[in-house]
Amino acid sequence: MSSSTLELCKLARTAAAEVAALTTQQKNDALATMADMLEVRMADILDANQEDLDAASGSISDVMMDRLRLTPERVIGMADGIRALIDLPDPVGAVEREVIRPNGIKIDKVRFPLGVIAIIYESRPNVTSAAAALCFKSGNACVLRGGTESYRSSAAVVSALKEGLAKCGITGDAVELVSDLTHDSANELMTAVGLVDLLIPRGGAGLINRVVSSAKVPCIQTGSGICHIYVDATADLYKAVNIINNAKTQRPSVCNAEEVCLVHESVAAEFLPMLKARLVDKREAEGLQPVELRLCPRAAEFISGTPAGPEDFDTEFLDYILAVKVVPDLAAAIEHIQQHSTGHSEAIITETERSANKFVQGIDSAAVYVNVSTRFTDGGEFGLGCEMGISTQKLHARGPMGLQELTTYKYVIRGDGQIRE
Repeated sequence: MSSSTLELCKLARTAAAEVAALTTQQKNDALATMADMLEVRMADILDANQEDLDAASGSISDVMMDRLRLTPERVIGMADGIRALIDLPDPVGAVEREVIRPNGIKIDKVRFPLGVIAIIYESRPNVTSAAAALCFKSGNACVLRGGTESYRSSAAVVSALKEGLAKCGITGDAVELVSDLTHDSANELMTAVGLVDLLIPRGGAGLINRVVSSAKVPCIQTGSGICHIYVDATADLYKAVNIINNAKTQRPSVCNAEEVCLVHESVAAEFLPMLKARLVDKREAEGLQPVELRLCPRAAEFISGTPAGPEDFDTEFLDYILAVKVVPDLAAAIEHIQQHSTGHSEAIITETERSANKFVQGIDSAAVYVNVSTRFTDGGEFGLGCEMGISTQKLHARGPMGLQELTTYKYVIRGDGQIRE
């Protein structure tokens, strides 16, 4: 392990003990100050972000540039995301279960911090503030490793957060940012046994797969989202068009954006022209980037578009691209999702309760929607404040990861001299 990354992890390990001992009020006061400092240092953060944008110009796509870009409104949103955590219950010390045994022993199952949480992420500097705040409120220290393209922005954000902690008399080592952005530093975090209690990768499929396959420390698989929306035979087609438009075009570069549209064959002739009119024709007329529709052979019978290849139904585009497939029935839609989903978010548009229930039962993803856009898979929208990421695994954490998912528990047993016979 490189000395710089090793030193950061050691500093965070020491800081974790201090943070774990803070009261809820101390943590909330610090969060308020950290949020304020983001706004106070907004000019510095935006200047750093502009340097990142200038350096990335021409080397990444427009939608990825949007992920990277900060604006005054987005910085205020980052600060408000931290403030939202203040009003949420502190999971640390919460008693989840209390049992008094016949011999008088009292056994409490109590929430405690994990310790040091490392996060490896890409492109989005707003993740820096959200991850740091979530870790801090849940009593943990964090070691952050962002992407090369967003390093200057993240460094400015972390500087503001550390300044907020210092104003409250709390060690700034509770939030550390790795400056070594080579693959070596990522590998070092993956193998930091004894220093890192949990590693969370947040980014594209390549990053997540590499971390999950190589990590020797415990890790949670987050993210990539090949999200599906199925338009059922009884769907309200106007409602379906509105939902799909939102899920695909509001912010196509995020993991809860729709990537695949499945359409029941009985409504394909009416619905697909409506879809094309909204996502392609209307957007072109308004000077907006149209959505490229990649069509299966059946869909191509009703509208024009790009012929879909087999890989298009297994791709997280993160762009203005939507794969479209016509299916014979609900069972076929469920089967397709089961085969191609990444376990993130799926939706059905239907006016039939039986179909909705069958879809909910048949789809094994972290978030399953009925007549709602997949864009709601988000910690803030779920009432969790900001989020650490979207877990697509089943153990410990699933879906948007908030404060409780960043804690563990221990059993606290109290008695009065009992011994086991």
